Amino acid sequence: MQGTKITSTPLAGRRAGVLGSGRSGQAAARVLHAMGAAVRVVDKDAARLASVYDGTKEGGLFELVSGEHEPAQFAGLDLLVVSPGARVRDIEPFLPADLPVISELELASRQVQEPAIAITGTNGKTTTASLTDFMLRRAGKKVFLGGNIGTPLSEYLLTEDRADVIVLEVSSFQLQHCETFRPRVGVLLNFSPDHLDYHASLEEYLEAKLKLFENQTGEDVALIDQTLRGEIEKRGGVAARVEWLTTEIDFSTPHLLGAHNRQNLEAAWKAVREMGVSEEDARAAAYDFEPPPHRLQIVANKRGIIFIDDSKATTVDSLVAALKAMDRPVRLLAGGKYKGGDLEALRPLLAEKVRSVGLFGGAREVFEKAWTGAVPVFWEETMTKAFARHMAEAEEGEAILLSPATASFDQYKSYAERGNEFRRLAEEA
Repeated sequence: MQGTKITSTPLAGRRAGVLGSGRSGQAAARVLHAMGAAVRVVDKDAARLASVYDGTKEGGLFELVSGEHEPAQFAGLDLLVVSPGARVRDIEPFLPADLPVISELELASRQVQEPAIAITGTNGKTTTASLTDFMLRRAGKKVFLGGNIGTPLSEYLLTEDRADVIVLEVSSFQLQHCETFRPRVGVLLNFSPDHLDYHASLEEYLEAKLKLFENQTGEDVALIDQTLRGEIEKRGGVAARVEWLTTEIDFSTPHLLGAHNRQNLEAAWKAVREMGVSEEDARAAAYDFEPPPHRLQIVANKRGIIFIDDSKATTVDSLVAALKAMDRPVRLLAGGKYKGGDLEALRPLLAEKVRSVGLFGGAREVFEKAWTGAVPVFWEETMTKAFARHMAEAEEGEAILLSPATASFDQYKSYAERGNEFRRLAEEA
């Protein structure tokens, strides 16, 4: 436990499993070991498991199990910690009936004493978490920023550094298997269909999001998109003090485009206000803040044409927000691994905002069926070719916008890789 924030061994003599050997799984395994447990790491992919632990000191601390899932992998465990993205329903047939299953977020939060701001929503989580972190730091607070944004909360426990405030971006994957997680401020920015390739239904996805507020009390704050008010009240409300989020904040933010970012800004301000940040400090931070990469980020300006990287727009709703933020005619780049959503409903907005759509990669038939006739649409195999066609037609005063409304995994390892390629194309244009 030396060099960590873990001061007791509540799992001494117990056997705990970790499903997945990615960054969250690795951190969870180390935390479980520090808490006294004998740890078994389970991953289907033997090569991945070996690449993480082969020859490392930590590898000798854990029992490493790979191969197709079977009951023996989970036998004898007192607790199972699942990494984000690991679907529990896929392994349920192999689990003992009474085996507790929790997320890495739940595991770590049980040891964290500092007040937490936890931010979720279908879209805007990373921007809002980053803005919240920026405001707190500008006000002189020590902050740990983590969760779904990149650094697992468990890694915070494995250091001696202390924060005044914990800021977490949390996903439905992490929340679904939480039991006691209680943020001082919980933020639900919005909700729309997404991750239906992971969740069994839209209702399950919503229930996972609402777990954010399940353990809050009247001493806590819930900041919730006003469009969800009816849904929240229908379910009996939440115990925390609720403030409904709008887009009516008057802070100046020259680098944040679009009405949806006004709501993200309002959420960040109301969250940090609970941690003692003054309005003066919050306003100054908002003015200087620039969005994280790949989120309506202007990456180049050539011959009067601006190039906007919104590769993080992996849902139809995020594309809608991007188009509504545009104040000039758009040449749109879209397509990839389609995750669902009503594309046909965008036809009026496309007609209003878009000069032409360049599709690339997967889901061609879905997009063409939904959009043909509303606006000129063409398809190319790669983004490079679609970008080139847009450049041949683009005029001064227009924008070339990458806002794919899809996941990237048909052609790219991540939305970041997709966005970086767009940036390269823009810089070389």
